[in-house]
Amino acid sequence: MPAVFLNDRALIRVCGADAESFLHNLITTDIISLSASEARPGALLTPQGKILFDFMIWRDGTDFVIETDAGQREALVKRLTMYKLRAAVTLEVVEEPGVTVSWDDDTAEGVADSRFAKAGVVLLRRGGNHGAADAALYDALRAAHGVAISGADFALQDAFPHDVLLDLNGGLSFRKGCYVGQEVVSRMQHRGTARRRVVSVSADADLPATGTEITATGKPVGTLGTVAGRNGLAIVRIDRVGEAIANGTPLLAGETTVSLTLPPWSGLTFPASTDEASA
Repeated sequence: MPAVFLNDRALIRVCGADAESFLHNLITTDIISLSASEARPGALLTPQGKILFDFMIWRDGTDFVIETDAGQREALVKRLTMYKLRAAVTLEVVEEPGVTVSWDDDTAEGVADSRFAKAGVVLLRRGGNHGAADAALYDALRAAHGVAISGADFALQDAFPHDVLLDLNGGLSFRKGCYVGQEVVSRMQHRGTARRRVVSVSADADLPATGTEITATGKPVGTLGTVAGRNGLAIVRIDRVGEAIANGTPLLAGETTVSLTLPPWSGLTFPASTDEASA
């Protein structure tokens, strides 16, 4: 029954009469349908549709709580303030440090992370330090279920929401009105042009370091992200990986032979050919 304290996470409280509409019209997440017991992933995008900030968001009464990387918080508050204009919204930095995540524990408190719920795992998030388990357990759980985070798995301003499965895990809405970058991601969805996706990585030996290139016949197909012993995450070109698998070509992370699997909950499969990838 692990409870892991993540000291590299930080919280922002968004409150005020216009908080819901302000967020709903700005970020990728459907805020209107967000239930009181659920935490959803989300992002604030660049106009070009790439992830400028990634975070989790949940309700706290009439307020909203945004959980983000501690190193991003100050810049995220500044960016949200820039968009606030005359809206009746207040942005408050929560002084309580870090976030605790708990799973396999019926007595734990918090809001359920929708990313893990997709995989059938009840993982709860709450502010503050309420756990002592090794943070490596959480990384291993993320690696097993395809849950990527910026810094460890992708660089901000270098990934589209589809790359990190926001289109499938509750973090990207195609039904609400416009938000920053919406036109680009909607076009990707409509045309089916997403080629980079998060995969789980496994090997018979410990994986090399985060940032190691994954190759097939010497050609890059992606980059290793989170590493948890013999398991990890990567963002790869699924068309290139599919071609390698179809041809029986080994996939290597550095010199280590690896197996790549798309998260079962995603419903995605590797295209067997470039023609299938374009379908």
